[in-house]
Amino acid sequence: MTVFVCVSDKGGIFFGGKRQSRDRKVTEDILGEAGDGKVMVREYSKSLFRKNPERITVVQNPLSVGGEGDFVFSEGEALSDYVDKIKRLIIYRWNRDYPQDMLFDIDPCRFFSLLNTCDFEGNSHEKITKEVWVR
Repeated sequence: MTVFVCVSDKGGIFFGGKRQSRDRKVTEDILGEAGDGKVMVREYSKSLFRKNPERITVVQNPLSVGGEGDFVFSEGEALSDYVDKIKRLIIYRWNRDYPQDMLFDIDPCRFFSLLNTCDFEGNSHEKITKEVWVR
């Protein structure tokens, strides 16, 4: 499965039960990476894809449901219990410090190899760094 996650400079993914930030260009990139496939999301993340509702599948726990060939946008979920299922991990780094109370819980270097990185200008962020990690 391919998993997408967004993190702040200090590894934060959530604060007070909510996402730290969002950016339309990240959502567009996720859909581009999925190609013709659908992206599994939790109900909470559905609003990020409101312009393309036909491209998502809403499930209670996408990481537990996702399998080979699936695409999952993980937001506010621990990945450590599912790391063995992940074949490709795409991390979007906000390149900003945000308050956090939930951290990204895996070190990708332990499980994956960095395939490539690129920076792009987001809708609300001057620079977003995209890292593609593979098994």
